[in-house]
Amino acid sequence: MLPALYTLACATVLSLLSAAPASAADWPEQLVKKIEQIDQRSPGSVGVYVKRLDDGQEMSYAGDRPWYMASTAKVPIAIAVLQQVERGKLSLDQEFALEDTDKVDGSGELVWQNRGKRYDVEALLNAMLMRSDNTAANMLIRAIGEDTLNAGARDYMGRREVGDITSYTQIRYDVYSELHPSARGLSNRNLVEIAGAAMGPARVQAFSRSAGLKVDELQVNTMRDAYARYYQRGLNTATMEGYGAMLEKLVQGKLLPDSQREMLYDYMKINEPGEYRLAGGLPKKTSFIHKTGTQFERACHVGVINPRDEAAIVVAACVEGVDENKPAENLLREVGKAVAQTVMADGA
Repeated sequence: MLPALYTLACATVLSLLSAAPASAADWPEQLVKKIEQIDQRSPGSVGVYVKRLDDGQEMSYAGDRPWYMASTAKVPIAIAVLQQVERGKLSLDQEFALEDTDKVDGSGELVWQNRGKRYDVEALLNAMLMRSDNTAANMLIRAIGEDTLNAGARDYMGRREVGDITSYTQIRYDVYSELHPSARGLSNRNLVEIAGAAMGPARVQAFSRSAGLKVDELQVNTMRDAYARYYQRGLNTATMEGYGAMLEKLVQGKLLPDSQREMLYDYMKINEPGEYRLAGGLPKKTSFIHKTGTQFERACHVGVINPRDEAAIVVAACVEGVDENKPAENLLREVGKAVAQTVMADGA
């Protein structure tokens, strides 16, 4: 009886071992199905790119079309800045004075500081990534120049994979100019004041007051129409595949030396993954460098799971056409959960 049981046990173990690689190998197919289901339940659209760096397997769901990056554009900004530091054209302790033209609405505190206050490059990187400070991002873009930034972004992601990245002030001008061309004459203070009004009719009214216009003089009557026209221009966009390629190069040490890469990991909250968006669907205490981005009916979350391991997993995901707050957060959490159930199912 024992030999028969032994033979059966061995056969069972061998069967399980032979099945494991096949199961691991088909995660892209399993993940596509899960993302399709998430997309079908969404009133908008979902785009996802995932790649395991140990075996090179990848999955792309609408990952080859452009998606609005919002604040995830701050990662290529940071990489470009750190590359200028590595080349000796900037230093981390080099200081820049805050100018009124840097100030713009959004997260962070720099917008409320006095003109002329000085910040070094390291402090600006910290503010831009840890607190997603748009004014800090503007100062760093000014420090290296938009041409340098965009040349770098095209190098990291691929020339056809990324649209021109602009300052966050320029984004406001471009959106509001869809309401009326006179928007380009507004001051940065005007822009901050307008952003103090709730999105919707109140924001349109605030713009009209600041620009000295009557509502019937506007080209479009709603912020939804203004943003729709702006998004069609393809600025500040990237394919998820292109963005993922940049993250892959980053963790493989192809973009920055080790010391600067580790600094960036810290600023991308490697020890603070949180429980929102993608991170909310991943196992707790997962090592995850990441950055979120949010704008009207647009939201993204990008990052690398276990970035210091051979089995690192690149994830880039965006949603559009849905409320950028709780609904978008829930969709991205579902994407994170799908990644955990498929790509990470073998213990990565």
